[in-house]
Order: sequence, then structure tokens, then C-alpha cells
Amino acid sequence: MSRRIIKRLASGVDAEVLCSAATVLLMSAAAACGRAESIGAYAVGADISFLAQAEAQGRVFMDGQTPLLGLRVLKNHGYNWVRLRLFHTPSELPNDLTYTLAQAKAAKELGFRFLLNLHYSDTWADPEKQFLPKAWEGMTHEELVAAVRDYTHEVVAACCEAGARPDMVQVGNEVVSGMLWPDGKLPARWPEFAELLKAGAEGVESGVGSGPRPLVMIHIDRGGDLEGSRYFFDKCLEHNVTFDVIGQSYYPWWHGSLVELQRNLAFLADRYERDVVLVEVAYNWRPAEYRDGGAPFPETPEGQRLFLEEVHRAVMATPKGRGAGVFWWEPAVHHGALASRGMFDDQGRSLPVLTVFDRFTRGRLPPRPAQGDKAMVR
Repeated sequence: MSRRIIKRLASGVDAEVLCSAATVLLMSAAAACGRAESIGAYAVGADISFLAQAEAQGRVFMDGQTPLLGLRVLKNHGYNWVRLRLFHTPSELPNDLTYTLAQAKAAKELGFRFLLNLHYSDTWADPEKQFLPKAWEGMTHEELVAAVRDYTHEVVAACCEAGARPDMVQVGNEVVSGMLWPDGKLPARWPEFAELLKAGAEGVESGVGSGPRPLVMIHIDRGGDLEGSRYFFDKCLEHNVTFDVIGQSYYPWWHGSLVELQRNLAFLADRYERDVVLVEVAYNWRPAEYRDGGAPFPETPEGQRLFLEEVHRAVMATPKGRGAGVFWWEPAVHHGALASRGMFDDQGRSLPVLTVFDRFTRGRLPPRPAQGDKAMVR
């Protein structure tokens, strides 16, 4: 029931109260019949989309004094998820399907879980730009919906055939302003945007055939913005968009304080009853974003470590166990401004930030008693 109809029916009753009640009922129904599944074990993740390129160019990564493949370094420090972005037909960046499949397969062989990040673009997609793939230019809305569904199906099927089934798929990247502009540009085109999201989710499900269905994530960049997050995900539910996991970006120079982040995480977990993952998080190990002061942590190797530790604590404190993980963006950039956000210095030596999860992921469980061994059961 729309808000407009509810207001017409409100006789002697506060219409806004009825509207709020309708929204709550809508969210409850979505949680009951939608895709609100849990990702399981806490995700200690990293976006490794530049890693293979760096190693192909001769970059050597060190874990202490030991040179290792970057994936091995991450595995040594408790990382259990990788995130890989995919561009449709990139002309400058390496992240095409062949490159992505090779990285995904290598990660799977080491026991990582795999988050596939579909940009639906030939280049970066984010709140300021959502370019159509060149191959899709000139399509009608109906043709774009079909293209999203078919392309997603084909990509997910290719991953499965390569032995790298995604465990979770992002339908779009930082889509708070929509996707595939101008067709799915927000706020004007919510119905069209919702149909594009639904087509992506359908492609994920059909792409795995009879295999386990990957979780579907909707990702925005509103880490500390409660009202912006509320508006976006309420609108998704109003348009019957189904998804399992809420993804957020959190860079403090863009997305607020840790207090605002923690407040928003609690709100999202309570209102939408879905796992919440900080799918992009970073801080600089040398001066970059706070040259004029005001940094919440020093832009130093130790400050970078402290930042991730506090972000992790904020996520872990999310009510109902819905704070489901953190992904660093990204550890292995070795040139340009983004290298300051990496987990390795200019010589490839690991930085203190890599050790944050050591204390949370290392430990030994007692041996399990054999079946029927009552002496060991307490």
C-alpha cells in the first residue's frame, strides 16, 4: 500500500504514523520472505583486484623477512575472503573476466571465500559516475534489464565452470546514486533502477544452476550516514528489491566518524535484519588525506593499524551479531596515490595493519570427542 493511499484513508488518525507503520510492515514482510541469509563466519576480507597485476609487474611482497605471494601473506594473517571487481570490457585497467577468473581460482585453491563485485561498466562505477558499458550504449530500458540478467548469468556460470563459484555477488558498486546512467539514475528513476537490481539478482541465481546460490549484496557508500542509508534501503524494499547482505564503504575523510559509523551499523542491523559488511575500508600509512590536520588517527603505519582495529571493534559490536565483516581496499596497490592505503610499504614490506586480525583469528580448539565418548562430554 503506497503512502499516498494511506494518507487518503487516514481519517482522524495521524497519517504519518500510518505511513511509518506501513513501512515497518513492509520491512517485516521482506525479512520474512526475502533473501535475509547470513554470511556465516566473520569475513576478514581484502579487495585484491590489483594484486595479480602488481605481482606480474615484478612486485614482491614480504611477510616479515619472508617473500611470499600476496595471497599467502593475507592467509597467514587470518584473511578468509577476497573481493574482486569485474569490468565489462576494460580498455586500461586489468579487471576483465579472464584476469578475474584466474585470481578467483587461485584464491579458492587457498581456501578463501570469494565476493564478486560487478561494476556493470567498462571502468570505475561509484556515486559520481555510473557509465554504461560501450557494448550496451543505445539500449532501451527493457534491453538493459535483459543485458544485466544475461551478463550476470554468464559471468557467474563462467566462475562456476572455472572452479571459482562466488560465495557472494555485489550487484553494482556504490549504487547510492543508481547504476547504468542515465537509465537507472537516482533519484528520478527508482522503478527502472530497481528492475536493474532485480535482473542482476536473477542472473546470480540462474548462473549457478543447481549449485548453492551465492548471497546477493547491495553496496552503497554511506558508512556513517544513517539517514542516507535509511532512505536508500527503505526505497529498495518499497520497490521489492530482494538482497541478503548490506554492503557499506567507510573512508573516514568521506563517510563520518567512528561514532556515526557504529550508530549506523546498529540501525541497519535492527531495521533490516540483514548482515552488514564494511566492504571497502582504508586508511593511509603516510600523510595523504589529512595534510591540514583533523585526522582521527595519525597517518602513520601505527595509526593505520589502530584505525583498522577500531573499525573492527565497531563492526563486532553491531547488535544481533549482524556485523559480519570488514574488507580492506586495497592492500596491494604499488604505485600512485592509492599506494598510501596499502598494507605494504614502497619496498613491499608488510605494515603493522596486516597483524590486526592475528589476535582474533589465531587459537586452537580442543579435540572433538569421538562419538559416544561420554567421558569427554561436559
